[in-house]
Amino acid sequence: MYFFTLINHHDIVVNRYYGNRKGESMIKIFKSELDKINLSEQIEKDCWIDLINPTKEEVQKIKAICGIDDSVIMQVLVEKEFPRVKKINGGILVVIDVPYMKDRSIKNKYVTYPLGIIICDNHIMLTVSLVEHEFLKKFKLGEVENFDITKRERFLLQIIFNSAEAYLYTLDSLENDIQKVEKHTYHSTNNKQLLNFLNIQKSLVYFITSLRANSSVLERLQKEDIISLNKEEKLLLEDVIIENKQCIENCAISREILSSTIDAYGTIISNNLNVIVKFLTAITIVFSIPTMIASFLGMNVPLGIVGESDLSFLFICIISFIVSLVLAWWLRKRNML
Repeated sequence: MYFFTLINHHDIVVNRYYGNRKGESMIKIFKSELDKINLSEQIEKDCWIDLINPTKEEVQKIKAICGIDDSVIMQVLVEKEFPRVKKINGGILVVIDVPYMKDRSIKNKYVTYPLGIIICDNHIMLTVSLVEHEFLKKFKLGEVENFDITKRERFLLQIIFNSAEAYLYTLDSLENDIQKVEKHTYHSTNNKQLLNFLNIQKSLVYFITSLRANSSVLERLQKEDIISLNKEEKLLLEDVIIENKQCIENCAISREILSSTIDAYGTIISNNLNVIVKFLTAITIVFSIPTMIASFLGMNVPLGIVGESDLSFLFICIISFIVSLVLAWWLRKRNML
């Protein structure tokens, strides 16, 4: 049982009878009309269907309408599906990896998820993914320049281009976090910031691996006659390749910087701990002097004039203070305190 729900004039969602919840499947349908991207309540020619974590029933429905084998759609929904491009029965399949924050409760916990883009022979554009990707909202809201759903080849290239920009945006966010963490490392003695660095390092490994795989897809699109591109679209493809290479270089630079930062951070933690231990040891020595003097004078032996004077306690305190002060000065002079 399905019904359509309109949300904020931006989302047409196909929900199961128990309503929309986190992780539930959604079918969003969009159509270009008068230079605007509008919602559509039915699948028709020259529309864009956005499938997010679809059920088997929804996949069967799309299969019947678009003529795409259900096994092709289900393969894209595998979390570790590798980027590729190939001709399939009923259209052309392109799979790319895009960045996604998998766990928002853990800072900088980014991974990459596959996004399937299918150019159907019946003039329908289909995108399939396990999760909803933020960068696609720009298309849905009509914020992408020269975006037209009917021009499917250009739409494909625009998606890949904007996914590369999503990588760059995420990289900028990670680099800002690295700079913020660095400010707290100079006096740090715990592993909290180090764990944050490790999360960023894992994210960068995912990014570089996925971007290189995306690069292989772009090279095939450029060298092989898989999709027909006009002159303008070929220039756009070159821009996409350049943008993807820039992402790879930025990721590699960030990883090298982060690797050096982690090594330096470990050294700083060790040095800070040594400084603390040295300070505590010196303070212990300084404060042991009054204790030692009091212990000697507290023995059950004759103390002479020291024990007979009414000012004995004051003399002992003054002597202990002077000896401790001299010792502290000597330790400070030798950079031991």
